[in-house]
Amino acid sequence: MIPIQTYMYRRRRLLAQMRRGVAVIPTAPEKLRNRDAHYPYRFDSDFYYLTGFREPDAVLVLIAAEDESASRQILFCRDKDTEREIWDGFRHGPQAAQEMFGFDAAHAISTLDALAVEFLADQPAVFHALGRDPAWDQRIVGWINQVRGQVRKGVAAPTEIRDVRALVDEMRLIKDDYELAVMREAARISSQAHRRAMRATCPGKHEYEIEAELLHEFRRQGAQAPAYTPIVAGGANACVLHYVDNHALLQAGDLLLIDAGCECDGYAADITRTFPVNGRFSGPQKAVYELVLAAQAAAIDAVQPGNSWDAPHQAALRVLIQGFIDLGLCQGSLDAVMESEAYKQFYMHRTGHWLGLDVHDAGEYKQAGQWRDLVPGMTLTVEPGCYIRPAEGVPAHFWDIGVRIEDDVAVTSTGHEVLTQAAPKSIAEIEEWMQCTTITEK
Repeated sequence: MIPIQTYMYRRRRLLAQMRRGVAVIPTAPEKLRNRDAHYPYRFDSDFYYLTGFREPDAVLVLIAAEDESASRQILFCRDKDTEREIWDGFRHGPQAAQEMFGFDAAHAISTLDALAVEFLADQPAVFHALGRDPAWDQRIVGWINQVRGQVRKGVAAPTEIRDVRALVDEMRLIKDDYELAVMREAARISSQAHRRAMRATCPGKHEYEIEAELLHEFRRQGAQAPAYTPIVAGGANACVLHYVDNHALLQAGDLLLIDAGCECDGYAADITRTFPVNGRFSGPQKAVYELVLAAQAAAIDAVQPGNSWDAPHQAALRVLIQGFIDLGLCQGSLDAVMESEAYKQFYMHRTGHWLGLDVHDAGEYKQAGQWRDLVPGMTLTVEPGCYIRPAEGVPAHFWDIGVRIEDDVAVTSTGHEVLTQAAPKSIAEIEEWMQCTTITEK
């Protein structure tokens, strides 16, 4: 668990950057799945990052003053209601929430509209995630118009609406030690789930049966949910980047690509492993797999403080392109293939993304038009791949081979830390780990 003092510190940091104005940061609403059945609730990442508060129907209001001692941190949340708790479970209520989560004040969510107009009086700016939710945009504009209605009383309304995400995203981009500890746990659980899935795989099973093994291990080890819909893609399905049907029969001689990670206390893991359904790589499969593995190793080596965000991608790309040439998938020199982008027939995505409270986490990739430098505390995925669909001029023995290898990597002061290294990755490791599956099949 991340200490409450950490959330209080984050709020103070945000207040200091705001200088003067009011930030309004709501959590995510509950969503109906059908009729009166809801989807499992998941809080808004920005709201949770600043509060640690997991209940729905809550809003964080931060009032920044030039004198920092006059700044205020206020939570709006559901009232304590013992009758509703019988149906829906425990709720803190404003008084307990204020004490437990370190706020200067807490109020019932039903009072937000009235108090917001008071808070916005004589403030220069509102900090809000403009455009994320049209209903909230309208609500905040309505508050500002109500303040404007008091102009004859000498009350000034905010004249600016600033995007609070520009500030919060930069804060979230650099993980502290507490966040990294949670992410290591998410990575550990996810790695164990991949090991379990490998052991459970054999010809004749369906993709959804392997998905069930992943989900079982996530929950068995204490993760709250998958961080995203798992991709369990056998054979040609592995060449569909976001394949999530997970219904096909697994065939001997095919590869199985699994892209899956759990969410642990709000933080995501994101792992991809590709392995043979029958436990043994064929010659063509081994050639493609070893190429992608070499590209990933080059990319991980490039995750160093001071290197640009783009350095791992470029390192992986050069290895992949040379491999495509060597395998007869692309023709010409490395530089010519790179310039023509002919490689995109087989590798069409970038090599990673930020990782944290969101799978594709907060933070800009460029600053002033330039790829930003990596610094300690940044956490990213490294995930090169190769996807070979049947096509004219493509050697038939490579058709329908799809390989992606993905790990979660944290930038450290001396280099990097691979958080997901416990998931088998080398050909020798995979084939040894799957031996029991091969023996069972025989």
